[in-house]
Amino acid sequence: MSLMCFNNNDTQESNELFCEIKLSKYLGKSLPEIRSLEDVIRELNKIFNSDSVNVELVHYVIKSYKSNPVEWKKFAKFDRLRYTRNLVDDGNGKYNLMLLCWGEGQASGIHDHANSHCFMKMLQGSLEEIRYSWPQKEDSELEEIGRSRLNLNDLCYINDSLGLHRVANVSSYDTAISLHLYCPPYDRCTIFNEKNGKKAAAQVTFYSMFGKRNKKEPVQISAIPENS
Repeated sequence: MSLMCFNNNDTQESNELFCEIKLSKYLGKSLPEIRSLEDVIRELNKIFNSDSVNVELVHYVIKSYKSNPVEWKKFAKFDRLRYTRNLVDDGNGKYNLMLLCWGEGQASGIHDHANSHCFMKMLQGSLEEIRYSWPQKEDSELEEIGRSRLNLNDLCYINDSLGLHRVANVSSYDTAISLHLYCPPYDRCTIFNEKNGKKAAAQVTFYSMFGKRNKKEPVQISAIPENS
């Protein structure tokens, strides 16, 4: 599967209309209307039905969706000890669309994306995303290169060429829910120790699938102990 280059600057409010017009001209047709989560899934399946996927169109589809809890609440399942990954659509093996549910104070470890493209959209609450550069040498602290707050309906994008990241719900009283698209899907990634850059392989599974609790013990991307 080949993917066109994605420019994070295109997510700026002042450029959105221009980018949509440019994308429509490139495709030679009007852009699809996205009014529901069902529309998102339908259009994603159309896009990924080709071996050549336009990332800008994927971005448009996900960004156009406005969060509606009635549509996604059946997929939102929390655990009091850890954030959860809840599969919504498996994209016929070409992508995974999922809800991540974050309790108060819950966070991921620092991780890569296994050569996958990752879109993350806020459906409820807010999250903090912290980005790091890849470790340049052994036993050195990871360098933070960016920090941003994602609020309702905000969208961000990352792949391995842009670095590593960590996501956290820093609120002590509000939960958060985010919609994630990973293409291609993956079940293993690498996690990193912030203090010394050491890495370890991590397997990721689903807390629930299509609204039903997964009986297998879930694994999330957690942090490496600092003394590792």
